[in-house]
Amino acid sequence: MKQTEMASFSREEDNSHYQDAESENFLPEKNPGNKKYETEYHQGNASFGMSVFNLGNAIMGSGILGLSYAMANTGIALFVILLVAVAIFSLYSVHLLLKTANEGGALVYEQLGYKAFGMPGKLAASCSITMQNIGAMSSYLYIVKYELPIVIQALTGESGEWYTNGDYLVLLVSLVIILPLSLLRNLGYLGYTSGLSLLCMVFFLIVVIIKKFQIPCPLSDHIDAGNETFSKISNATVSPPNATAEDYNDACTPKYFVFNSQTVYAVPILTFAFVCHPAILPMYEELKNRSQRRMQGVANVSFLAMFVMYLLAALFGYLTFNVHVEPELLHTYSKVYKADIILLIVRLAVLTAVTLTVPVVLFPIRTSINQFLCASKFSWIRHTIITVALLAGTNILVIFVPTIRDIFGFIGASAAAMLIFILPSAFYIKLVKKESMKSVQKIGATLFLLCGFVVMIGSMSLIILDWVHNATEGHSDGH
Repeated sequence: MKQTEMASFSREEDNSHYQDAESENFLPEKNPGNKKYETEYHQGNASFGMSVFNLGNAIMGSGILGLSYAMANTGIALFVILLVAVAIFSLYSVHLLLKTANEGGALVYEQLGYKAFGMPGKLAASCSITMQNIGAMSSYLYIVKYELPIVIQALTGESGEWYTNGDYLVLLVSLVIILPLSLLRNLGYLGYTSGLSLLCMVFFLIVVIIKKFQIPCPLSDHIDAGNETFSKISNATVSPPNATAEDYNDACTPKYFVFNSQTVYAVPILTFAFVCHPAILPMYEELKNRSQRRMQGVANVSFLAMFVMYLLAALFGYLTFNVHVEPELLHTYSKVYKADIILLIVRLAVLTAVTLTVPVVLFPIRTSINQFLCASKFSWIRHTIITVALLAGTNILVIFVPTIRDIFGFIGASAAAMLIFILPSAFYIKLVKKESMKSVQKIGATLFLLCGFVVMIGSMSLIILDWVHNATEGHSDGH
C-alpha cells in the first residue's frame, strides 16, 4: 500500500529501547533550539541519494496499482488536481513531523504520541500504523489472489482446477512461504526485497506505457483467443449487440472530469499511495550530515519522483482501458491476453516481491503488539500465536472482502488520513512550545488538522454509504 518496510527494523530497535530512552532523558534541556535533536544523536551514515532511494521504497507500493481506477472515476484533470494536493499535503506533514521530532526529541512515531498525549497518543499512533500495515499486507495478498491464478493458467494451460482458485492460492502461499518467513526472529535479510519491489514497479510502469501503444480501443478488437473471462465482459460492457459508433467513441474518449459513485474512493486511494510517515524518523536518524533542511530535501526529491511515477502509471493505464480499468490495474490486462511473455514476467516479479515483503510488513505490527502486552522476554509461543493470528485475519479479509478497492478506500480514509493529516499536526501543536497558537505555523497546523478530520470523516461516510447502497442493490437483485 508498502510504505514502512524499509524502516521496520530501525523502528523495532527504537521501540525495544523506548523505556531506556525515556529514563535517560536523551535530549537534555541544556541544548535548546532546533538543533538539539540533530546534535545529540549519533551521526548517520546514509547518503542523500541512498536516503532518497530508501524513502522512495517506503512510499512506493501496491497503491500504484489502484491509481488508474481512481483516474477513471475522477477524470484526468480532477485526478491531477487531487494528486498534486495529496502530494503537497504529505510533504507538509513531513515538515511538521521533522520539526516536532526536533522539539519533542523522539525517533519513533509512537514515542511522539506518548510525549504529546501520553498513552492515548501512543495508542492512536500505534493503531494507525498497525491498520496501515495490515492494509499493506492485505493489498499484497490481493495481488497474489488476482495474479497467481493467471500465471498458473498461462504456464499449465488449465483453468477451473482448485490450484487456479485465488482463495486457495492465497492460503497456500501464506501457509507455505509467508508463515515460515514471518516466524523468524530476525528478518533483516528480507530488507533487500524493498529494492526489488521498487525495481518491479519501475518495470511495471515501463510495460504499462508500452502496452498503451499495443492495445487498441475498443478492446474487442484485440481479444485473446479463448479468453472466456474477457468474452463475458466484452458481451456485457464493451460490445453489446446494439452498440453504435458513438458508444465506442465514448468508451475510448478520455474524460477530464468524472463524478460517479466510485469517485469517493479517489482521495483514500491517493492517501494510501503516499503514506510513508512512520519511516521518516528512522531515516532521519540515519541521514549523513543530518539536518531538518537536508531531510526535507530528501522528502522533496522522493515525493517528486513518486509523483511522476504515479501520474504516468495512472495516465497510461487509464488511456489503455478507459472506463473498463479495474481496481487492480495489472489484473486488467488479463482482459486482453493472459499468455503475453512480458506481462508474465511482470506478474512473476511483482508476485515475488510482494510475497517476500509481507513478512517485513508484519514484523513491526508484531513488535507493537508485544509492547502493549508488556512482554519483557521473548516467547516462541506468544511469537507464534501473534503471527498466526495476524496472517489468519489478513487472509480472511482478502478472501471475503470482494475487491482491493475496498481495502485501499477504507485504510486510506482511516489510517492513512491519521498518519498524514491528523497525528503530525496534533503532535506539532502540542509539542512545539516556542510558537504561540496565534503564529502562522500553529494556525496552519490547526487548519491542517481540521482538514484531516474533514477528509477522514467525509471519505469514510461516503464509502460506507456506497457499501450500503451496493448491498441494498445486491439484495434487491437477488430477489
